[in-house]
Amino acid sequence: MKIRKSILVVAAIAAVGTLCSLTLPQEPEKAKNLKVLPKNMEHEELITVMKGFNAALGVKCNFCHEPRKDDPKKLDFASDANEHKGIARDMLRMTQRINKKFFKGSETMSVTCYTCHNGNKEPKVKPDAAPVAAK
Repeated sequence: MKIRKSILVVAAIAAVGTLCSLTLPQEPEKAKNLKVLPKNMEHEELITVMKGFNAALGVKCNFCHEPRKDDPKKLDFASDANEHKGIARDMLRMTQRINKKFFKGSETMSVTCYTCHNGNKEPKVKPDAAPVAAK
């Protein structure tokens, strides 16, 4: 009888501990090493921005982010080892300056990555050849 009570008490404590850990609020993920984007940016907003880069340049995350040293299947988002990350920061600064100077911060009229890249890693320096008109 005493053993059953002990087992029941231990099981109850374990169950309460498990339930409490499930209901505790989780600390939101904080981005590290943001140099151009706002340092207090919410994780979901940062993901939205990164997906925008993905669409504007037609690239995946590993274009700018290096693999982690401890697990090469995962990316080290804080690392500055990949030169494309530095280039992306320079491009962000450039578009911010253009938008501030020429468009006064208007969202309807602004320059974005897509303005020049149009879904390509590198912006085109001249337009595609015009299609030949049918006779």
